[in-house]
Amino acid sequence: MKALKAIGAGTIQQLAYIGGLTAQFWSGIGALPRILPVFGKRARWRTALRQMYAIGVEALPMVAIVSACGGFILAIQSASELKRYGAVQLVVDIVVVAFTRELGPLLTAIVVSGRSGSAFSAEIGTMVVTEEIDALRTMAIDPVELVLAPKYLGAMVAVPCLTVMSSAFALLAGAGFMFLSQNMTLPIFLKYAADAILLRDVFMGMIKSLVFATIIVHVGCLEGFRVKGGPEAVGRAATLAVVRSTFLVIFADLFITTMFYLMDPS
Repeated sequence: MKALKAIGAGTIQQLAYIGGLTAQFWSGIGALPRILPVFGKRARWRTALRQMYAIGVEALPMVAIVSACGGFILAIQSASELKRYGAVQLVVDIVVVAFTRELGPLLTAIVVSGRSGSAFSAEIGTMVVTEEIDALRTMAIDPVELVLAPKYLGAMVAVPCLTVMSSAFALLAGAGFMFLSQNMTLPIFLKYAADAILLRDVFMGMIKSLVFATIIVHVGCLEGFRVKGGPEAVGRAATLAVVRSTFLVIFADLFITTMFYLMDPS
């Protein structure tokens, strides 16, 4: 009975967490029009621009290094198998398809989750501990509009851009490997890459990046809003934000990939 009680309590807790994420998501969607450049308030969209810089520009060096290393490793591992069959040129196809569809959005989301997701949680958690969120509500200011919505808009712009750059750096790393191993020049590599890439693959990568950005922002902010206690609670919230957002990103990746696979007429 104790085991059943623990399973039931855990299930109810997770369902309540999903319900909180859903409610916060719709609140964030409702607040987005009020922070747009033309229709929204000036201070709000300037905050969103600062978030775009923090999420996107400051994360670019790390995304570039991780993606370049990933592209080079994937090219090496693929070439070690394909050279047995005299098909080393297919390394280009593997790197292009893998990063456009899958690894580009996923690696970008993991980097952003580690950098920005934890920062969102720590920032909002600190505001909760110091009672700034309560003060905003007392002044009839919506914390979702002031705190969450600029982060959400910034992530929705920055994460897809980072995903494109992630794939670009991975392709450059693959091109470097092919030049060193097969003396394949960059124009020839780009020709093979252009033949391999499909608009459907780019579309899938962009859809994934938007979904991942939504998950990272809302999980990080929800963990911050749920902080109770002192500084230790803020640290735990930041850790939970990274763990839960990474898990949900991978789960969403599995779901989206499965849907595209089932809808593929070929």
